[in-house]
Amino acid sequence: MIGEAAIPGMAPPVDWDLYLAGRTSQMESSVIRELLKLTAQPDVISFAGGLPAPEFFPIREFEEACRYILRHEGRVALQYSPTEGYMPLKEYLAEAMAKYGIEEKPENILLTNGSQQALDLLGKIFLDPGDYVLTSRPTYVGAIQAWRAYEANFLTVPLDDDGMVVDEVDKAVAAQPVKFVYVLPNFHNPAGTTLPLERRQRLVEIARRHNLIIIEDDPYGELRYEGEDIIPIWALAPERTIYLSTFSKTLAPGIRLGWIVAPQPIMRRFVQAKQGTDLHTGTFVQMIANDICQRGILRQHVKRLRKVYGERRDVMLASMERYWPEEARWTHPQGGLFLWARVPSSIDTADFLKKAVAEKVAYVPGFAFYPSGDDGHNAMRLNFSNATPEKIEEGIRRLGAALKKELAGSLSL
Repeated sequence: MIGEAAIPGMAPPVDWDLYLAGRTSQMESSVIRELLKLTAQPDVISFAGGLPAPEFFPIREFEEACRYILRHEGRVALQYSPTEGYMPLKEYLAEAMAKYGIEEKPENILLTNGSQQALDLLGKIFLDPGDYVLTSRPTYVGAIQAWRAYEANFLTVPLDDDGMVVDEVDKAVAAQPVKFVYVLPNFHNPAGTTLPLERRQRLVEIARRHNLIIIEDDPYGELRYEGEDIIPIWALAPERTIYLSTFSKTLAPGIRLGWIVAPQPIMRRFVQAKQGTDLHTGTFVQMIANDICQRGILRQHVKRLRKVYGERRDVMLASMERYWPEEARWTHPQGGLFLWARVPSSIDTADFLKKAVAEKVAYVPGFAFYPSGDDGHNAMRLNFSNATPEKIEEGIRRLGAALKKELAGSLSL
C-alpha cells in the first residue's frame, strides 16, 4: 500500500532555510524595487524610481541598429564572445571618456550587465565577511544591497551640499581600516550633490596617504544642466581608482549595459569573477549599442536629454518653492536625476509615505539610503526625469499640501 507521504502533492514542505548559505541572511529586497510595485498604479505621480523618460527612448534607432546587425553580422552577434567585451565598443568608450580626462586603453575596460553588476563584482573580488567599506551618508541603495550580500560592514562620513565631507574620511580610516572608499562625485544618488575639485583633490591626497582604493561611480556625469564639467577622480589618481559608468541613464536601462575602468593588474580578477557569473555580457546588445554610438546617435540623444531633464529639474525646484512648507529644505542639483529634500523632524517620511500615496504621489523615504537605516527619517529622494513638467508640478503640489496638513496636525497636538 502506498503511504500518504508518497502520494504526489501530499509530501511535507521543504524548509529551504535549512539549506541556505549564511550570507543570505544579509540579503534584503531593494526598498525602491518594492516601492515601484506600490506606485505602479497609473494615477499615482511617482517621483520614486530613478527612471529615465521612456517617451524619449531612441526606439526607431534601436530598431534600425537591430536590423543592420542581424543582416550584416548576425552570426557574430548571436554567438558567444569574450568576457572582456566587444572591442569596437570598448574603443568607442575609451575615446569618449578621454574627453573628460579618463585616458585609458580599451584593454582596461570591462563591459558589464549594468553598473549594478559592477558593484556586485567589486564585492566578489574585494570583500571578505566583516570587511569595511567607506561611503557617504546617505549613499546609493544599490551599493548597500550589493555589498551587504558579501557580509560587509559600512563606515560612513557626512554629506553636505557639496557632497561627501572628505576631511572626515581622514579621521574615519585612521580609526578603522577599509577595503575601499565609494564615492558618487557627479550628481550624487540620492542627494544630487556634486563634489568640487578641491574635495576630489583632497580625497586623492588622503587615499594616497592611507593607501586606499577609490571606487568612482559615475552613472550621471553626462547629464549636466549647469556649470562646468569637473575632472574625474580617476584622472587625479588612475593608479588607485576604479571607475564605473553605464548606458542606463543616457541610452536605455533595458539594455543592461555598463562598464568598469580599472588598472590592468586588478582587471584580470574582474574578468575571472565575471566568467563565474555570466561568462560575458550579451554580444548582441553590445553590438547594438556600438552601432548607435558609432553613428553619433548617443551624442545627439544626450544633448536632448540635457535640455528635457534640465527643464524638468527647474519645474520641480520652482514648484517646491511655490507649494512646499517654508520649513522644508532641498538640494539644487547641477545635473543627474534626483534631488534630496528634508522636512521638519516631526514628520517621519517612511510613515508619511502612506498618506502621500493616498494623495496619489510617491517618493523614496530617506532611511533607505543609510547603511544602518537609523538616519534620514525626515528626508526623501525625489526623481524629476520620469514625469512630464505638468505632472511634476501637480505631484509637488499634492505632496506640499499633504506636508502642510501633516505639520498643522502636529502643531495642534
